[in-house]
Amino acid sequence: MNDTSDVIAGKSSNTVWHEATITRPRREQRNGHKGAIIWLTGLSGSGKSTLAHALEDRLFAMGCNTYVCDGDNIRHGLCGDLGFSPQDRVENIRRIGEVVKLFMDAGVIAMTAFISPYRADRDRARKLVAPGDFIEVYCECAIDVCEQRDAKGLYRRARAGEIKEFTGISAPYEEPENPELRINSGTEPVASCVQRIIDHLVAQGVVPA
Repeated sequence: MNDTSDVIAGKSSNTVWHEATITRPRREQRNGHKGAIIWLTGLSGSGKSTLAHALEDRLFAMGCNTYVCDGDNIRHGLCGDLGFSPQDRVENIRRIGEVVKLFMDAGVIAMTAFISPYRADRDRARKLVAPGDFIEVYCECAIDVCEQRDAKGLYRRARAGEIKEFTGISAPYEEPENPELRINSGTEPVASCVQRIIDHLVAQGVVPA
């Protein structure tokens, strides 16, 4: 194990990436589908988690190996030390980008449900993997619809100034400019949204037709 002298500027030194003997293509061959990252982004209440889990249900029924990384769940453990400042949001997305990269390397179709408000952070996650491995899905939803869906009352509290750095109210959300899919999750039925993503996965050869 490295001691503290091996840690330089927050990075471990003297580390080497070890290549696995069981490679991603071998895992994918046994799975019968490719690994991929499906990155759902959008405002709080836009339907990201609902869509991610509905998509996972469909893929699982098709025999695919899947996993959903949900924003709230990740903040219970891996990112439990982070708040919602701009710096913490950047670190939150950096960590999850590295996690889903590992899932994909294991041959899993990994889905994320994070606001991930900054384009630069989403682009950084995209650049961790090869072209075609990262599928950005923008869950486009009018903010008034998001507020109507907000059972926790987060938007109301944010508008009252009780929650700082709340995306869409007191913190920015940067819409994707060229996502692989743009879904109107505010008006389109969940089943229809799921089918659009499945159709894309089939067209890209991630899952068989």
